Amino acid sequence: MKQHISQTSDTSDAAKTPWVQGSFNELIPELQRAVAAEGYVRPTPVQEQSIPHLLAKRDLLGCAQTGTGKTAAFALPLLQQLADTAGRPQKGKPRALVLAPTRELAAQIGKSIQTYGRFLRLSHTVVCGGVKQAPQVKALSRGVDILVATPGRLLDLMQQKHIHLNKVQTFILDEMDRMLDMGFLPDIQRVLTHLPQERQTLFFSATINNKMTTIAGTMVQNPVHVNITPDKPAVDQITQKVCFLDKSNKNSLLISLLNDPRLDKVLIFTQMKHVANRVAQKLNAQGIRGAAIHGDKSQHARTKTLDGFRKNRFKVLVATDVAARGLDVDDITHVINYDLPGEAEVYIHRIGRTARAGAEGNAISFCCADDRRYLKDIERILGDSIPSDTEHTYHCEQALKVARSDGKTNPRQKGNRSYGRRSQGGRIRYRSRPRR
Repeated sequence: MKQHISQTSDTSDAAKTPWVQGSFNELIPELQRAVAAEGYVRPTPVQEQSIPHLLAKRDLLGCAQTGTGKTAAFALPLLQQLADTAGRPQKGKPRALVLAPTRELAAQIGKSIQTYGRFLRLSHTVVCGGVKQAPQVKALSRGVDILVATPGRLLDLMQQKHIHLNKVQTFILDEMDRMLDMGFLPDIQRVLTHLPQERQTLFFSATINNKMTTIAGTMVQNPVHVNITPDKPAVDQITQKVCFLDKSNKNSLLISLLNDPRLDKVLIFTQMKHVANRVAQKLNAQGIRGAAIHGDKSQHARTKTLDGFRKNRFKVLVATDVAARGLDVDDITHVINYDLPGEAEVYIHRIGRTARAGAEGNAISFCCADDRRYLKDIERILGDSIPSDTEHTYHCEQALKVARSDGKTNPRQKGNRSYGRRSQGGRIRYRSRPRR
């Protein structure tokens, strides 16, 4: 959690930063200055437990929910180790590699490295798809200490001989579960064949299951396990509700909700890219400033849109699940699931974009009769039912009844008569008609 300094002092000398506590005291003066400048007082639990092991060059598997400071947990010790190692990086041969599943997360990690390493003479660059590779190749040709990359562009540049991984001392895989969910395991395994056997390997993720632990175990040596279980899970800090409605009323309900001034900074999720575009267009037509972000947008457009949302140039960002991971925007007051996700775990990641760093947040989900299965799966993983909002203007009682039913159907159940006719193939086709 980010904690702000309550006293003023000259931070030109690390010895003058006595308020830096815990494992931050193990950092070199330049890094202490950087964390002090960011207003950090003491490390978060994942940072406190990870930094000493990483400074000792141990392999590590770290699990902590979003918004708890995982990036600083690996970036700070990485910067310190590289600063302690003499020598300039060679052309196209980074000394550390960080893999991330999405362009947004890679850019966020790059920004954090720049922030924490501002007082060090270390270089880094980010390579990812969606933008021209020429500037990335130029940066690599000058030599970089830290390379942050998405798997596809990394492998492309390796094939073109612009990147060689034989000098990598530290390999970091961030959002490990998402990497595996997105089918990146073959790419990761290809990357591993180019890395030195002698290296430090770190895996960080919001969730780690037994399968991922088994896979990770083939890539690390005697790792330390850091598993942070919060006293109050982030999902418990989010006020959730579900609105049952007819599909045709989604836009009307959305506009009605957004006219409430309490919805100050809102992230809306849709399943389809064209739906995200259409929703953003309808909101702007109603005078509600918003923009869409999804995989069909260029990287330049996505970066510009995110920057505008962060700086409050518009109050609404409409996104597909490309933004469910790696989107780090402060002060999101509400997440609205315009469409429920097809996978229950995605719901957790979506609503986790609010209630960051211990703050409170709100999540509103739209549910039509056809979404019953999605809602059931979500409530199963939550272990409880999401409270229903039946007071809104567009409430549909039929959608609620269908969604809250047990889902069992029987054409011969009481109150129905089944009628059938024999087809040409000899099969009986049934149809049900309610008894009048």
